[in-house]
Amino acid sequence: MVDIQTVSIVIASASVVAGVIYYILQIRNQTKIRQTDLIMRLYSVRDSKEFQESWKKVMSMESEDYSNYEKWYEWSDFIIVAAFFEGIGILLHKKLVDIEMADDLFSYSIKTIWEKIREVVKAVRKYHNAPQIWEWFEYLYNEMQRRKQKSAKT
Repeated sequence: MVDIQTVSIVIASASVVAGVIYYILQIRNQTKIRQTDLIMRLYSVRDSKEFQESWKKVMSMESEDYSNYEKWYEWSDFIIVAAFFEGIGILLHKKLVDIEMADDLFSYSIKTIWEKIREVVKAVRKYHNAPQIWEWFEYLYNEMQRRKQKSAKT
């Protein structure tokens, strides 16, 4: 026969387990909400007038002489665009944004601008002897390409 003390221990234990499960589910939900909020804030920055103007200037650059990259156009426009995607790359590396959401919202922009500025980045890295310049932007591009290749296989 089961006594009242045993029943109360079982009920208390079940309550603790249910509370822990509920808490874990809430933390997972809050993490997803924070990631979504962060990526949407980034999306609104990307759609800002300032960013769009910088994007347009960087996309219109044409030069074969990458050693004089600072003379092509407003260097600050290049920084605005590259630093934006550098930030997303860092967030992706730290697992603070989801690759799927970043890819869904920014894949065209990331691919287009990286392929446009890749040679500029190489020249800047070489000139400053700093291979880490815009490494997270490159990481972001590579991760997007890796994801694309995986989805093409399946």
